[in-house]
Amino acid sequence: MAVTKIKKISSWTLIAVWVLSLAVFALFYFGGLDTPMGIDEWKNPTYTGELLMWSYFLLGICSISMILFGLTQFALKFKTNPKSSIMGLGVIIGFVLLLFITYSIGDVTPLPNINSDSQKFNIDSWLKITDMWIYTMYILISMAAIAMVWGAVKKAISK
Repeated sequence: MAVTKIKKISSWTLIAVWVLSLAVFALFYFGGLDTPMGIDEWKNPTYTGELLMWSYFLLGICSISMILFGLTQFALKFKTNPKSSIMGLGVIIGFVLLLFITYSIGDVTPLPNINSDSQKFNIDSWLKITDMWIYTMYILISMAAIAMVWGAVKKAISK
């Protein structure tokens, strides 16, 4: 009974995330263009901010979930099998290490020609944090794709 309930919640959550993601992507791609500062060469999609906020929201939810599940896994397994519980702790340490590395390689070159509202975010710390999250998203998406392919290959080989 509990397994079917978990599957049902998981399926509905996945469907909700897909529907919201498709809506945000549709807004971004079909929502029109702005011409900042009246310059035609600088056209950008109107809903870029919404796309970025949705991406950051999903990344935040994934990051928090990964940390919470890692800590929970560590706490539950520590009583029964301390050696295997280190894997849950390794996930958290690896994620913190990933964030540190991606923050370190972030670029601090100020963005040229941005409006005065955005100028307050055009400083070294915000530029590095933005790069950190973008690089982390790239790496986590790549790792998820590799894990899916590896799982499919492993399943095909084992048959």
